[in-house]
Amino acid sequence: MLVRVGRSLGQDLSGRVFETLGRLALATRMSGDGLQPLRDLDQVRNFLSSAGPLALLDLPWMPFYIGICFVFHFWIGIAALVGALCLITFTLLTEILVRQPTRIATGFAMQRNSIAETSRRNAEVLQAMGMGAQITTAWGDVNTKYLDSQQRASDIAGGFGAVSKVMRMTFQSAVLGVGACLVIYQEATAGIIIAGSILAGRALAPVDLAIAHWRNFVAFRQSWRRLKDLLAQLPAGGEPMKLPRPVTTLSVENISLVPPGDKRVVVQDVAFRLQKGNGLGVIGPSASGKSSVARALVGVWRPTRGLVRLDGAALDQWSPSALGQHVGYLPQDVELLSGNVAQNIGRFSPDAKAEDIVQAAMAARAHDLILHLPDGYETQVGDSGTLLSAGQRQRIALARALYGNPFLVVLDEPNSNLDADGEEALTAAILGVRARGGIVVVVAHRPSALAGVDLVMAMAQGQCQVIGSKEEVLGKMTRRPFVAPAGPTLQAVNHPSNVVPGARAS
Repeated sequence: MLVRVGRSLGQDLSGRVFETLGRLALATRMSGDGLQPLRDLDQVRNFLSSAGPLALLDLPWMPFYIGICFVFHFWIGIAALVGALCLITFTLLTEILVRQPTRIATGFAMQRNSIAETSRRNAEVLQAMGMGAQITTAWGDVNTKYLDSQQRASDIAGGFGAVSKVMRMTFQSAVLGVGACLVIYQEATAGIIIAGSILAGRALAPVDLAIAHWRNFVAFRQSWRRLKDLLAQLPAGGEPMKLPRPVTTLSVENISLVPPGDKRVVVQDVAFRLQKGNGLGVIGPSASGKSSVARALVGVWRPTRGLVRLDGAALDQWSPSALGQHVGYLPQDVELLSGNVAQNIGRFSPDAKAEDIVQAAMAARAHDLILHLPDGYETQVGDSGTLLSAGQRQRIALARALYGNPFLVVLDEPNSNLDADGEEALTAAILGVRARGGIVVVVAHRPSALAGVDLVMAMAQGQCQVIGSKEEVLGKMTRRPFVAPAGPTLQAVNHPSNVVPGARAS
C-alpha cells in the first residue's frame, strides 16, 4: 500500500515539478545541474514507499500501550514510561545532529553533479587543453566532502539506532524484573510479567524503528520543504484566453531588463515599434545588451519595467505554448534536442506534418543539406546535436525557428557558424519572412547578417543609441567611430511609419 501511495504522489507531482525545471532556469540563477527538484521528488517517493512511515504510524499507539502497563501496575507503567522517555530523547538528539550533515551532503551532491555535467559537456576542451586532471581533482575534493557528510550522518543515525536497540532490550528486561519483584511481593500475578513485557516492547518498538529510519525521514522532510518552496515560488498559471494570431506590429515600450537571479540592469529604457514586413538589425559591442533584448522579445526574460507587445497585447497575455506558435527564436548558443532532424524542426509536436517540416527546411534553405545527411530527416542529432557540425546545427535551428510561419522571428548571431552559402541562405530566409508579412529581428556582429533587414538599432552599455534606416545608421557609424556617450545625447533617427518617434537612449 505504501509503495502505491509513493507512486501516486510521484505521478501526480512529476509533471508539475518537471515543468518548473525550465521556468526555474529562467527565473533564478541556478546552482548545481538544475535537476535537484527531480531528486527531491524521488527522495519523497522513496521514503513514502519504505518502512519509515510505518514507525510514524505506530508512534500514536505508544501512550495507549503505556496506559495499559499502568493498569497492570503502577511500577510496570513507570518502567515503560521511563524507557519511552529515554528513547524519545535519543530521537530528538538524532534529529538535531543529523539535520545539518544531511543538508550539507545535499549541497555537496549538487556541486558534484554540476562538475560532472560540465565535464561531460566540455569533454573536447578538457582533452585538448589538458584540463582533465584539474577537473578530476576538483570533482574529487567535492566528492570527498560529500562522502564525509554522508558518513557523518550515517554514523550518527546508525550509532543512535544501535544504542536505542540496546536500551529498548534493557528496559524490556527491566519490566520483566519489576514484574518478578511484584509477584514475589504478591502484588501481581505471574501473567503480569509476560503481559507487561510484551506491551512494553510494543510501546518502545516504534521509537526504535523511527530512530533507525530517522536519517531518511530528515532527508524526506528537507526534500519536501524544498519542493513546497519551489512550487510556491513558481505557481501553476491558468490558461489565458486565446488571442487572435498577431499580424501587424511589434511594440517595445521602454523596457529595462535584469538577468534572472541578478541585480544588474543590463538594458535600460529601450523602445521601438516595427510593422509587418520590417527587418531590424541590432548591433553594438559585446555586453551592450543585444542578446538580452532578444530574450525579452520572445518572452524568455520578463522586463522589470516596460512591456513588449504583439498587436497591442503584452506577451504575458499568452501562455508559453500559445506564444510559441507565433514566435521563432534562434539563440546565440544553438543546441538541438535529442531526437531526429524532423522532430527538432517540428519542435517535437505530435501533430507536426511532414509538409510543414519540409516547408520550414526549404525556407531556411536547409532542405538539400538535410537530404545529404545519412538518414535525411530521420538522422539522429545526438545529445544537444553533437552528431552534427556547428553549421549544420545552426541551419537546422534556423528551420526550427521558421517552422509554422511565425509572425515574429528573432535571430541571435545567426551567421556565427555559417559559410558563404549559409549566409546567402540566411539572407533569403530573412527576406522570405518579411515578404510574407512577418517581422524579423537580427542580432549581429558581422555586417553580412544585416543584408536582409531595412532598419538598424545600435546599442551600447544597455541603451539604444540610435535607430533608423539601415543606410542612415550604418552611414553614421562608418563616418566616425561609435563611442557610447555618458548620457542620452544621441537622438533616434526616425524612419517613416517604421520606428516609434523618439526611440532613444536613456
